Amino acid sequence: MARKQAKRRKQKKARAFTMPKIRIGRIVAPLVAASIIVATYQLTMVMLDRTISSIEISGPFQRVTALQIEEAISGQIDEGFVGADLDRIQARIVALPWIDQARVARRWPSRISITVTEQVPAAIWGERGLLNTRGDLFVTEARHIPAELPRLSGPDESSAEVARRYLEVRDQLIPLGLDLRRVHLDARGSWEMTLANGIEVRLGRRDVSERTGLFLDVVANIITGRATEIDYVDMRYGNGFTIGWKGGAKTPVADPQKNGQKMLASRGTE
Repeated sequence: MARKQAKRRKQKKARAFTMPKIRIGRIVAPLVAASIIVATYQLTMVMLDRTISSIEISGPFQRVTALQIEEAISGQIDEGFVGADLDRIQARIVALPWIDQARVARRWPSRISITVTEQVPAAIWGERGLLNTRGDLFVTEARHIPAELPRLSGPDESSAEVARRYLEVRDQLIPLGLDLRRVHLDARGSWEMTLANGIEVRLGRRDVSERTGLFLDVVANIITGRATEIDYVDMRYGNGFTIGWKGGAKTPVADPQKNGQKMLASRGTE
């Protein structure tokens, strides 16, 4: 009896130390597969990432040359065809003063294509700055200033605001046979405009949008036929405006919607 009990204890003890079976294949197989994928990817990248054979640069070049663009990106094309950072290349090109936009793309098997669009100056800012059609200051010290461009000026951070007002007013003056040559915003927030015929329009600081609207709706039509006689138009009144004549006389106009045409039919007195 004792022998049987001892035998059973020995069998239990032996079973207690039995090692579990580990299926190595279930662990090794995924690792091998992952290694193959990584190795294949790396090999493919190495095969594809060949040296860039050429860079094609196109665009309507007037202010910038292809050579300047090549010099700007010279340190960005050594990474190879696949490794080249296209976003960084584009940023380097757009950083050039006269470049507005740039598109950069890979062309199989080893070429980089670059298409650029130059800035179009729409106005002079201050003394020698240039603004584009969005009001962005893209050149602060231009070597050549196109004489036909309008002149805009104001505090450094106001270029977009001044450009926006210029475009809004000019678009409504053109159908009336008038044009806008100058817009100025001073440090106190006071606005002045000068028409192409030399007439100065004083808008002041308050209610600028309303005063501009009154000028466009009423005054611009009135002064069109007498532009050679008028020196300035002062819109800084709550109930009208004043015409300043070149001889020094002034014509105040109250209730301009009703009396403007009649009061301007003849020149005012001092």
